[in-house]
Amino acid sequence: MTTLDCDLLVLGAGPGGYSAAFRAADLGLNVVLVERYATLGGVCLNVGCIPSKALLHVAAVMDEVKHFGSLGVSFGEPVLDVAKLRTHKEKVIGKLTGGLSAMAKMRKVTVLRGLGSFASAHHLKVEETTGGAQEKTGKQQTIAFKRCIIAAGAQAVRLSFMPEDPRVVDSTGALNLTQVPKRMLILGGGIIGLEMGTVYSTLGARLDVVEMLDGLMPGADRDLVKVWQKMNAPRFDNILLKTKTVGARATPAGIEVSLEGEGAPASQTYDLVLQAVGRAPNGKKILAEKAGVSVTDRGFIPVDIQMRTNVPHIFAIGDIVGQPMLAHKAVHEAHVAAEVIAGELKGNKELASAAFNARVIPSVAYTDPEIAWVGLTETEAKAQGIQVKKGLFPWSASGRAIANGRDEGFTKLLFDDSPAAHGHGKILGGGIVGTHAGDMIGEIALAIEMGADAVDIGKTIHPHPTLGESMGMAAEVAHGGCTDLPPARKFS
Repeated sequence: MTTLDCDLLVLGAGPGGYSAAFRAADLGLNVVLVERYATLGGVCLNVGCIPSKALLHVAAVMDEVKHFGSLGVSFGEPVLDVAKLRTHKEKVIGKLTGGLSAMAKMRKVTVLRGLGSFASAHHLKVEETTGGAQEKTGKQQTIAFKRCIIAAGAQAVRLSFMPEDPRVVDSTGALNLTQVPKRMLILGGGIIGLEMGTVYSTLGARLDVVEMLDGLMPGADRDLVKVWQKMNAPRFDNILLKTKTVGARATPAGIEVSLEGEGAPASQTYDLVLQAVGRAPNGKKILAEKAGVSVTDRGFIPVDIQMRTNVPHIFAIGDIVGQPMLAHKAVHEAHVAAEVIAGELKGNKELASAAFNARVIPSVAYTDPEIAWVGLTETEAKAQGIQVKKGLFPWSASGRAIANGRDEGFTKLLFDDSPAAHGHGKILGGGIVGTHAGDMIGEIALAIEMGADAVDIGKTIHPHPTLGESMGMAAEVAHGGCTDLPPARKFS
């Protein structure tokens, strides 16, 4: 067993982990990055965000061309080559992981492949792994560190009663695209399941979805989801809300699933079942207790605004510290932790004072149409008794959306309408449903961070004709100056 010394050890090389390692290296620290997979990028890049978007792009183009006959351009029926589609996905992953590997070398970050677990408060044991399944080779290495950032992420929740069968998959298995089923069941009505359902539906599958709650995509306002659901209704045979999956068994005909819920059939048989019921943090899998690090019963690691755990020289970031489990949150947390550590080790008070104090974190469902939201939702405002003024601009009045043949969406902004705001309340939240919603939600997040009001946004000149100008127009609706909609009804 060999021992390696470093200023900073980062456990996990997902978006948060590699960002922390690279930022710390840029600030002059000697960094070791431990990752169980053969490539950097973690779940997001290898078996999550990126490959799913590669497949969603293909699905979106396939769906788009179906409507071109009415525009005077006809295409033949698509011929699907699943092997080539998988190759395309792998090329996308390879280009990004290759770039990360090169950047790690440029920064002189030492990358070790293996399963990491704490041996003490200043030592991590790494068991070398190989192969796609991370088989242990028997070789071990110990890393001595001055500081540590835990970025060990989360993993998909698997229901205990589901059979071990290749026809039962999580999101990683679904991305392998080994088959295109005739009938597919999605367990869980959240973003991950519905994104993968979009891909499989376009490739030819008929979908059922089972959700315990009373609506799909929890967290988003219902008016946003309603637009998506209306447009996607043809994909589904059944959307079973307030329904539980209570059992399953593998049969030659498929996976027979037992259901409980109002109006739900007792059982149904499917060619493929996707488990998308959430993700669980990996806090219990790294022997954090040997370092004295507190871990909750659910596997989360509590941290302060500097991403510091209860052990002052050990930090944690990303999915493992709590919701929302989003890559863009992890990256910002990573930069904070790396800067605090570099500041402490280098005697730089400015860096050492860094803190994660984001006011809002945007969420995006990369379905078709996309749904994106940030800050306060209408549902939350109502529940909390917060008075808001809404500016909603329907894309049916957007020249660009109409030209694109995609005017089903809208942009909605919410402003503080409490008496203390005196009619000039700052923006509190917003949502968009429509094509490229995820690309545009950042402007609303920036407006919230900057404390903009409806006049600030509405008087900012947006280019025409674009989908982005719908944000300016939604703000104009809120302060009463929009000339692209009929005049607001006035009551005498």
